[in-house]
Amino acid sequence: MKKKICIVMSTYNLEITSGIRLKSIEELKKSGIKEIDYIEVPGAFELPVTISKIAKKYDGFIAIGCIIKGETLNFDLISTAITNGIMDVSIKEKKPIGNAILTCFNMEQANDRLNKGNEAAKAVVAVLKNGPKKT
Repeated sequence: MKKKICIVMSTYNLEITSGIRLKSIEELKKSGIKEIDYIEVPGAFELPVTISKIAKKYDGFIAIGCIIKGETLNFDLISTAITNGIMDVSIKEKKPIGNAILTCFNMEQANDRLNKGNEAAKAVVAVLKNGPKKT
């Protein structure tokens, strides 16, 4: 499939996000995607605006981040804002954005969820291949 995908990845919790990225790339290549670009951002909060700025250049995206719950409400606020931001960009630009942003209580949970990159890549490829269906 001749589509161009961009992986936008937070470098915060890099030991987790880099593992998710590898799983994403592996799945995209397995699905026949050859054009894969990669952009790093400092944290997950920067994912929606970065994708929004480059949306016209790509057919789809994979957003990668890892947010670990701390002792404040920041976890809930950031997670909700990012999810809403990514959905807004996806709808506005009419492009799939695979959500590989982990929201976990600890690093052990995050390590157990590295396959989220694989799942996000499959979702993007499925939307690009199938497109809208007439009923």
